[in-house]
Amino acid sequence: MSKKQIILIGGGGHCKSCIAVIESTQEYQIAGIVDTPDKLGQKVLGYPVIGTDDQLPELKKKYDYALITVGQITSANLRKKLYQKAKETGFHLPVIVASTAFVSRHSQIGEGTIIMHQAVVNADTIIGFNNIVNTKALIEHDCHIGNHNHISTASVLNGNVEVGNECFIGSNSTFVNGISIKDHIFIGINGVVNKNLKNKGVYVGSPVKKIR
Repeated sequence: MSKKQIILIGGGGHCKSCIAVIESTQEYQIAGIVDTPDKLGQKVLGYPVIGTDDQLPELKKKYDYALITVGQITSANLRKKLYQKAKETGFHLPVIVASTAFVSRHSQIGEGTIIMHQAVVNADTIIGFNNIVNTKALIEHDCHIGNHNHISTASVLNGNVEVGNECFIGSNSTFVNGISIKDHIFIGINGVVNKNLKNKGVYVGSPVKKIR
């Protein structure tokens, strides 16, 4: 059975991690990378940069599948913009799950979300679209994750946690069972979230406190 051809939108460091995940699935063949005009003709881990954002309509004539492979730390704006552009162009944005990840068959994962190596998504969890669930992240049972979020490496979301939209959850962060955070919240590295967070901003520490 032949692999489905997919293009990756964004050719930076996060793209390299996405390539490793996609290669592990044996489901998709990476046709090339979409990046800025100055990167045309270059390669990312052996895959050529074949076009720019403005050329997505032309690329859609040849390829049906795409994935947003731009990273997300301070803001979800670029990932969100590229996701919307890819959708409007007509691309299918599949769910990508690393061969070493565990995703419960009782969970729901939205389009364009990537579940990276050794991540765990447990039963009755719902994850929206265009999310990054990064390496070794643990999302326990009955969690609800919105759209355009980055759940960073080795973070732990215990049962019944809710995360809004366009949030960043820093590496090694821990959420107490049943906690809810709203949209546009940034949790710093090693943050411990033990109370509900309603106001957008940057939170750091153990337990986390809002710093701006």
